[in-house]
Amino acid sequence: MLKITQIKSAIGYKPKAKRTLFALGLKKMNHYVEKTDTPQIRGMIKKIDYLIKVEEV
Repeated sequence: MLKITQIKSAIGYKPKAKRTLFALGLKKMNHYVEKTDTPQIRGMIKKIDYLIKVEEV
């Protein structure tokens, strides 16, 4: 399992980055979600690594 926390606001970033945040279920700063570790989730994380923090649970 991965704990994904949004650490930066999506304001001022490209719409694609915002859509990726919403696809992960992140809507507000300091909000977190727990997701299973799959290649699809890892790909999303790689695209927006500057907006989030990832921890192994």
